[in-house]
Amino acid sequence: MFKLFIIVPCLLLKFQPLNAKVEAPNYSFNNDTFEDFKPGKSIKELDKKFGAPEEMSKDRQVRTLRYNISHVRYKFPVLVQEQDGVILDFHARLPSYFLHDTFFKGLRDKLGKQDNYKKTGEEAYYTWEKPPLRHIYSAACTITCFPIFYAVQNIEADEPSINEKMKKANSAK
Repeated sequence: MFKLFIIVPCLLLKFQPLNAKVEAPNYSFNNDTFEDFKPGKSIKELDKKFGAPEEMSKDRQVRTLRYNISHVRYKFPVLVQEQDGVILDFHARLPSYFLHDTFFKGLRDKLGKQDNYKKTGEEAYYTWEKPPLRHIYSAACTITCFPIFYAVQNIEADEPSINEKMKKANSAK
């Protein structure tokens, strides 16, 4: 009988609900962060908010700069092309621990349904044509789905975008 008095309270404690809040790793990331990198904006605003960038390359008057976005749980690079102090386009390499569903929902809420969707193997590409801008998002799935990159380009720009330069560099190998 004495054992019953010990076992019953222990079992009751063991099966109590935890009421713990479980959030995605990118719970505090807001897609509006990329508004600062939007083509056509001044590069000086980025320097004030994100600090001095690392210059990756310079071709004529076009510079490719690397900024790092960091927060409590994440840090990732954003490559920006600028000419005469104005942003031409950007390419953000997103952390693989971000959840695709959360990030993609934010894009769909902001941009609406994508204009194009292409699946290559386990990787998917989504594009939104919002003249004069093109938004490109890529994600992949293994056990879970995760984002790879997000880029915004000026369709009317004379210079090739960062994505186009990366494709050209990869095809030259």
